[in-house]
Amino acid sequence: MELIPPELSMLSATGLVALSFFTSALTAAVGIGGGLLLLTVMVSFLPPIIVLPVHGVIQLGSNGGRMAVMRQHVDWRIWGFFAIGSILGVILAGQVFINLSLEVLRAVLGLFVLYAVWTPKLRPSNIALKGYTLVGIGTTFITMFVGATGPLVSSFLSPEKLGRERMVATLASCMTIQHGLKGIAFGVLGFYFQPWIPVIVVMIASGFLGTLLGRRILKGLPERLFSRLFRIVLTLLAGRLLYLAITA
Repeated sequence: MELIPPELSMLSATGLVALSFFTSALTAAVGIGGGLLLLTVMVSFLPPIIVLPVHGVIQLGSNGGRMAVMRQHVDWRIWGFFAIGSILGVILAGQVFINLSLEVLRAVLGLFVLYAVWTPKLRPSNIALKGYTLVGIGTTFITMFVGATGPLVSSFLSPEKLGRERMVATLASCMTIQHGLKGIAFGVLGFYFQPWIPVIVVMIASGFLGTLLGRRILKGLPERLFSRLFRIVLTLLAGRLLYLAITA
């Protein structure tokens, strides 16, 4: 088995491993945003039909590790209703995904990144437990087309109600089931994961190291400056996606 899929060079594969380390460090340092940055960079030089499945499995590893470490803090009632909704959401999304063109996927991804970066964040809703079934349906349907829905899912989890540890652990558990189901769905739809397995494994491992070292690496950067640079970089990458979609 080849260690690098034909779509990547050795340089680009090394860059993805380094990017996985950095984006995991980002998530560990500021709480969220690493998955969105990883997705946006990957889709700027690889087709979305490749990026969405591969990114989903990498995020499955990242969130699964966080869930395992913090499993005693997971609100399993929320997770149960969310999981039921996620199953329904991924089934519905699979029926639509196969009919979308490359240009439409790029445009959807570009617009989603701009939305996630520049619009006001949703306030956590004090919803009933059964309401998380609808959250699971909606966000899992969306993730099949945009990939990084962590910021959206987190908006439905209240840190005031759950506490910081329970919120982080419950978010990780919800994203684990969501990315897991997405990986299964893309496999059923025909994506061939085998050439990507070595790269995915190394990216998950480097992401785990990034999680461990994230706070030490990024704590010296002023938060306001970092936030501004983060938005600028994502905006430029989203603009490139929209340009490619429009000019195709």
